[in-house]
Amino acid sequence: MAMLKKISSSCFFLFLITLLWAVPGFSGQIDLPKPAQTDTCPVCGMFVSKYPSWVATVQYQDGHSHHFDGAKDMFKYLLDMPKWAPGHRAEDIKAIGVTEYYGLQLIEAKQAYYVIGSEVYGPMGHELVPLVSEEDAVEFMRDHKGVKIMRFDQVKQKLLINLDNGVFQE
Repeated sequence: MAMLKKISSSCFFLFLITLLWAVPGFSGQIDLPKPAQTDTCPVCGMFVSKYPSWVATVQYQDGHSHHFDGAKDMFKYLLDMPKWAPGHRAEDIKAIGVTEYYGLQLIEAKQAYYVIGSEVYGPMGHELVPLVSEEDAVEFMRDHKGVKIMRFDQVKQKLLINLDNGVFQE
């Protein structure tokens, strides 16, 4: 009987851990609309659905979304909304998601870790590669010769310009 109780306890904890990992709020996953085949990136004009491994999405309070072919273009958009999103305001943004490199799941952009300077290129060249955890970012950096790990608030306009020019510094 004690053995059965021990197994039941172990199974319950395993189930709980699995559940917490699978639930979007706990794993950083976010549920946002997927881009349609006709959706183009407002920054570069590329068809976003052709690059599902790199999709980033900004959703507004009114429900409409803008999709991007990578985190770099998403950041360009967010850091210069008057240029890329006339008539839209940052205050009206409901959610921002980026596709996580290893799991290919849409995760909260503000919670992600971004690696720059790696040998992995996105659709628009040098990219900020989103990862769900610091451990994943360190592993990715080591495996793919990354230069730096950054957080959402550290990304600035100068960095984006430098990435376009193959320079991996702020």
